[in-house]
Amino acid sequence: MLAPAVKKPAAQSSASLFARNFFKHPSMLGSVVPSSRFLVKDLMGQIDWERARVLVEFGPGVGTITREVLKRMRPDATLLVIELNQEFVEYLDETISDPRLRVVHGSAAHVRRILTEQSLAPADYIISSLPYSLLDESERRQIVTESRHALKAQGSLLVFQYNRRLLPYLQSSFSSVKLGFQLFNILPALIFHCTP
Repeated sequence: MLAPAVKKPAAQSSASLFARNFFKHPSMLGSVVPSSRFLVKDLMGQIDWERARVLVEFGPGVGTITREVLKRMRPDATLLVIELNQEFVEYLDETISDPRLRVVHGSAAHVRRILTEQSLAPADYIISSLPYSLLDESERRQIVTESRHALKAQGSLLVFQYNRRLLPYLQSSFSSVKLGFQLFNILPALIFHCTP
């Protein structure tokens, strides 16, 4: 697998940018710190890298998961990341240089439209770190439904959360929802693996 080419370091560290944006926009981020390496490893272990051609990430933040996906992806695969926070979009553009990465400033609620605009097929995998418990119910439901329809028939949605509030929404849209747990994260995280 190719390692992502990294551009020159950004003026501010990823940790300080993440923490500053948590305090500015707490509803956009579920935690004051990025995901732990243990959580990222668990997520990466759920992906069939040989099969994955189109991957989508919701809410990449400073790119903790993004960089790990790029390390493992096939040379002919594409990673589409969708981020609402303009500062994070600019940070990702400044710090990661990889032709397989597409950074879009937008909402996960429009994932199907964004895939079409990017001339991409439905996703093999969607990875989401959005803080669903902080979203209103209609937006939560819309993102889950859109995710289901944005996947290939054999695709998977991987979501990590800090509580079970999203579970009924996932179960209403996906025929299979498997639950995992990662204790070594701040906060301990639940991992939902959903398939149509």
